[in-house]
Amino acid sequence: MSINQDRIALFEADLKLAFQLIQLNIEDESHLHAGHAGAASGGGHFKLTIVAPEFDGMSKVARHRAIYAALNTHFPAAIHALTILAFTPSESTN
Repeated sequence: MSINQDRIALFEADLKLAFQLIQLNIEDESHLHAGHAGAASGGGHFKLTIVAPEFDGMSKVARHRAIYAALNTHFPAAIHALTILAFTPSESTN
């Protein structure tokens, strides 16, 4: 496993503790940011798509805050940048 694959497994474990996951997909997009000054810190760039019932009634900002709280131990060492797509089960297209 690569370093980022190991990191993704840790992110998934923390998100499973925080949410009743219906769907979770974490993509490593670090290669798209090679040479970027922030990438030099060692933290990766990730895209997170998550579907969980806990987001029902929450604003987009509140959803992002909940995800950042669940992943707080990974910033900034493992995660430099995170793109978040967070949906309730009724908003999900899957």
